[in-house]
This record gives sequence, structure tokens and C-alpha cells, in this order.
Amino acid sequence: MKVTVVCEHNAAMDSEEGKKAYPEGMGVCIAEFLKKAGHETTLVTLNDKGAEQLTDEIIDSTDVMFWWGHWYHLAVADEVISKVADRALRGMGMVFLHSAHDSKMFKKLLGTSCSLKWREDAEHERLWCVDPTHPIAHGLGEFIDIPHEEMYGEPFDIPTPDELVYVGWFKGGEVLRGGCVFKRGRGKLFYFNPGHETYPTYKLPAVQKLLLQACDYVAPAGPLLEKICCPHVEREGLKQNKKKRTYGNMRPFFVAINGQKIKTKRQRGIVGTGKRKKVGGLRKRE
Repeated sequence: MKVTVVCEHNAAMDSEEGKKAYPEGMGVCIAEFLKKAGHETTLVTLNDKGAEQLTDEIIDSTDVMFWWGHWYHLAVADEVISKVADRALRGMGMVFLHSAHDSKMFKKLLGTSCSLKWREDAEHERLWCVDPTHPIAHGLGEFIDIPHEEMYGEPFDIPTPDELVYVGWFKGGEVLRGGCVFKRGRGKLFYFNPGHETYPTYKLPAVQKLLLQACDYVAPAGPLLEKICCPHVEREGLKQNKKKRTYGNMRPFFVAINGQKIKTKRQRGIVGTGKRKKVGGLRKRE
């Protein structure tokens, strides 16, 4: 499977905390465990110039795209957003991580502000699995503990998820729908809330296993739709030169009223002449 990891690099990652969490870089960490699982992986770096590395060739060959961004959401060109969104609607899978909830891509596909509460305080997060039968949660138990994470809390302005897999709980008491599946067009996307750039969340074996299973789950079930359109089609077997139906004078017909046979006339929906004649205690139109 061809997987593209779109990951921002910002100044926080170059800080002492950032380098301690991911000496090799967060994007490299994510791409590496995907590669070890057998996926053909491409890493694209977001920066203050946007997503210049995300070429049409890469977009058109991607089966699943991971997206992590924070500072440079607005730097990504609308043209790039439209191309990726179009491929997602045609069947490409997407996995949005942590602060990618505020990206133009996520907002475009979900159609809401995607806003939430946050607090950066290195808090313990427990991700509770609310759907143990879901393939993304296979073999991961009732919950996943993350020692240090940025708090994200409700209200989270997203549409009702098509599938809710995890709910995050923080030491401060806040909760968040932190593992959600959405279906858009022919494609599926998964949002996963943990992953602040100064905490080594993506090095946790349980998190890596979850994201690998999410990658498999949102992957295209078959060939992508070639084009989004509304084609006109003819009914199979329909005669092309079918004679049009005409509505001329209609043949007279008879009705029975109180045992008497009465002749009526119809012409273009008009019954009789409008005059009434009493027949057998009833009136009829002539």
C-alpha cells in the first residue's frame, strides 16, 4: 500500500523538548513504523511555505494519507487542499492526527469549525475504547494510557462520527471523542487526538498498532472512482425513436346509475357539456 505522511516541521520540534521526544523528527518516526509494517511510504514536510513537496504525482499515487499540522495550516494552498479532498472523496483513506483538527483539509471534509478546548500541561490521558469490536481497536484492550499529552476537550465541533471508537479522558476531568471514523464520498477518514510535538506519543507500541490498524481500515476497498460527476444514462432497452403519446378525443364510455346504462363523453379531460339531467333520482352530465 502506498502511504503518504504529511507532517509539519516547526520551531517547537527544534526545541530541547521536541528533540528529546523525536530526535529524528516526528514525521520520520511515523513514516518509519509504517514502512516497517510493509507500506511504501513517502514523507512530505509542511512548513511556512505550505506543502510544496506534495506534488500531483504523489497525490495521485497515494492510497492512504496521514496528516499532522499545527502552525502552518493556512500556508497550504487551496489548490492543494482541493486536489487532496477530491481524491479522498473518490476513495483515498485519510488519517488526521492531533492538531490537524484545525487544518483546512479536515474542515473542508467535515464542513464544521472543528474547534475544541485545549490545555498544554503534560497531562495523563486515558483513551477508552467504546467499540471493542472495531478493527481499529483489535487487540488493544479496554484502554490505552498515554503518560503525557496535551489536553483536548469537548465541546468538539465536528459532525456526529459515523463510527466512534475511542473517547479520551484527562486528569483534569475533560473528555473528548478522540478516535472517530467519518465516511465522505467513497473514502473514509480517521481522526486521532493524541500527538503533541513535544511528547513521544507516536513511539508508544499501542499507539503505533492502533494507527497501523487505522491505516488498513481506511484504505480503499477497490479502485478509486476516476471522476466525480453526474452522468446522464439511458434506460436499457428503451427505444430511441419512440412515438410520443398524444391525447386527442377519447372514446365514449358507459356507466351504470341505478341500473340504467348512461353514455358519457370525454374530450381532453372534460366530461360532458356541463349541463345536468336528472336520471333515476340522480343528476348526470350530458
